[in-house]
Amino acid sequence: MTPQVAIRVTVWGEGLEQQAPEANRIYPDGIHEAIAAALRAELGEAALVRTATLDGPEHGLSSEVLEATDVLAWWGHRAHEAVDDAVADRVVQQVLDGMGLLVLHSSHLSKPFLRLMGTRCSLRWRNDAEREVVWTVAPAHAITEGLPPAIVIPEHEMYGEYFDIPPPEELVFISSFSGGEVFRSGCCWTRGKGRVFYFSPGHETFPVYHQPEIKRVLANGVRWARRRSSSTETTSSPNSRAGWYEAQGRSVSEQRWQDDAAAH
Repeated sequence: MTPQVAIRVTVWGEGLEQQAPEANRIYPDGIHEAIAAALRAELGEAALVRTATLDGPEHGLSSEVLEATDVLAWWGHRAHEAVDDAVADRVVQQVLDGMGLLVLHSSHLSKPFLRLMGTRCSLRWRNDAEREVVWTVAPAHAITEGLPPAIVIPEHEMYGEYFDIPPPEELVFISSFSGGEVFRSGCCWTRGKGRVFYFSPGHETFPVYHQPEIKRVLANGVRWARRRSSSTETTSSPNSRAGWYEAQGRSVSEQRWQDDAAAH
């Protein structure tokens, strides 16, 4: 049996949230490190997890890093515009080529997500420390495996509709808040060869990423979004001669026939 190859995960965060005293108390090493620790604990040897931040060269997301990344988890809030356009475009291209992308909380306004969605990605919000209930609406989906019907977050920032995104290809979670709002809090899309999962819980002044159920969502999201190989070339638009697929089919069939003949 072929051994399972570890999922290569890069967790990106701004690294600025610790400037808020409450955030620094909850996430003293930064949210990116909290997310990375959660993934290491949940996935164990099934994943290799690294972190990167805004202040690194190329924001820690060089071409070499992204090419060696199966899933990129992105958390941003205060510095979306500080992300270099070239880096954002590089992330988008990698998603189109097959890299998975987890877009977390306020990263709905990040440059890569806006480019991939093609909409404003705006929403209603209110930070009054309200109870949020994250309802599972796709119990058979890989991202909801091992989760209860509802995840209760005692205090959190409210995100509400209308959420200006393309209709999700798969809606996994819907959140409700004590103020009466609802929100599509777990959404999936395919872009090119890559998979994109948006998950809204995760404001920096609440210990959301310390909840066991949230850690499970992140780990399941990584498993679901991991880079996959494809036999279909999508990076170019070749001028194909007539009958190229028939010749390809004959070549494969002839090789199989030759292999069978040699075996007998």
